[in-house]
Amino acid sequence: MGKFAQIKQQYKDSLKSLDTEETLDLMFYRPIGYMWALLAAKLGITPNVITIASIFLGVAAGALFYFHGDLIWLNYIGIVLLVWANSFDSADGQLARLTHQYSRLGRILDGLSGDFWFVAIYFAICFRINETSAFFMPHPWLIWTMAVLAGMCHGKQAASADYYRQFHLYFLKGKEGSELDSCPQLDEKLKQLSWRNNFWAKFTLFFYRQYTANQEKLTPRMQQLRKMLKERFGDDIPQTFRDAFRVKSKPLMKYTNMLSFNTRVIVLFVSIIIQMPWIYFAFELTVLNLMLVYMIWRHERICKYFIIQLENETY
Repeated sequence: MGKFAQIKQQYKDSLKSLDTEETLDLMFYRPIGYMWALLAAKLGITPNVITIASIFLGVAAGALFYFHGDLIWLNYIGIVLLVWANSFDSADGQLARLTHQYSRLGRILDGLSGDFWFVAIYFAICFRINETSAFFMPHPWLIWTMAVLAGMCHGKQAASADYYRQFHLYFLKGKEGSELDSCPQLDEKLKQLSWRNNFWAKFTLFFYRQYTANQEKLTPRMQQLRKMLKERFGDDIPQTFRDAFRVKSKPLMKYTNMLSFNTRVIVLFVSIIIQMPWIYFAFELTVLNLMLVYMIWRHERICKYFIIQLENETY
């Protein structure tokens, strides 16, 4: 194998899967993330350090979206910093896959990083709007209400997208290729940890367990299907079933990507540039929520179909 072929294969190994990657990520963020990952590996930097660095970059970006008037040029620096933060968010996962430095703490940090970014962005937008908008200034509570509701919806959207992606990866790559967890598994791990000797590990795992529980509540048919598969096959699910599920699940991956980062951030950038940042909240509350509902409906139908197949002992 030539050097170029080795680099190409290594880059491919750094990806979760081509099934779950978005076009913009493949064209832009993943190549940049791969270069950051190679540099980090050379310098001995761990994925968690990159994740923490992305938090600082993303929060700084959010703060810069507050400025307006003569200081609006700072918004463009904020855009660059948020793109940079997301390239680091890509790099931490790619580095973990290249160097096999997987950890549940890393997964938790990775999920929290985006929350930190958007909390800063939401605060900046609210303060900005209440200082500049003739409509919102007399009613400052209105934009804060929109922000809280949008933030709650954002959390559901991102968590659901991540969960469906991990479920798809479970059938595509198996248990080792997915980060799919379940509440019973996490409950067992929590029992093994003590608050006295493992405080931080138990603290983070406790909240991660709550995060997983919220994901499971939105996916009752998926949980029924997982239970049936576990009882019938354990972790040795037939390849024919994996392939059949992948065929039906793959078309939904575009919705998981739209609910994750790129689509929402493009709308955010446009709303900031045209100086109407409230549009971003409206987009999350309407378009992205409708997309979430549709994705849940479609996926639950797919799971119901395979439940019926299992009940009829097709596999």
